[in-house]
Amino acid sequence: MDTKKKVLVVDDELDITELLAYNLQKANYEVEIANDGQEAVTIASTFIPDLVLMDIMMPKLDGVEASRKIKEMPALENCYIIFLTARVEEYSEVAAFEVGADDYIVKPIRPRALLSRIDALFRRERKKQTTLSAGDDRLTVGDLTIDKVSYLVLIGDQKINLPKKEFELLYFLAQNPNRVFSREELLENVWGFDVYVLARTVDVHIRKVREKIGEGYIRTIKGVGYKLYPTEQE
Repeated sequence: MDTKKKVLVVDDELDITELLAYNLQKANYEVEIANDGQEAVTIASTFIPDLVLMDIMMPKLDGVEASRKIKEMPALENCYIIFLTARVEEYSEVAAFEVGADDYIVKPIRPRALLSRIDALFRRERKKQTTLSAGDDRLTVGDLTIDKVSYLVLIGDQKINLPKKEFELLYFLAQNPNRVFSREELLENVWGFDVYVLARTVDVHIRKVREKIGEGYIRTIKGVGYKLYPTEQE
């Protein structure tokens, strides 16, 4: 029998946390609640959630900074984060994806629709795990080695750990070196159809991957998209 997935619900509005907790528990999720960002960080460190539903505007610590602190914990670097917020400005959405958000949903919240998106997120995770276990453990492109089991990237002998979405983006590009993918294609294949994110999200994640593996591996094709370019071709 599968272990229950853990969800941490973070919002300073008690009626929202209670509503979401009730619906998640009915759907067989294990749930904890936090009512401000600092409390969320504290609870996350011991609860070790699989998913955090995070508001942005909260006392003590806002949702973006709380998410950053949660993602910095080694046990939670691959935790999913879905922002639930009344903020509709693009800069708020970009800031959310900067800290590793997997989805961004504008309030008011519809519990059934939210549960569908959460279920879809975990279904994709199970599908990817099945695919990874069925194939080769490693991909090698030039001097990049990508280990699909450990979510580890090697550049020669140097080990680099990437958060889940950054790893999946790099792995997808590495499956088709030298092929150019548009932002829309990357969104579709890495984030999926059922998650609404801006095309700018791809740019943010590409930049973060480049910061960790170096500038020379992923090329920007102006007006088209991105491709992985093995450095040994230089």
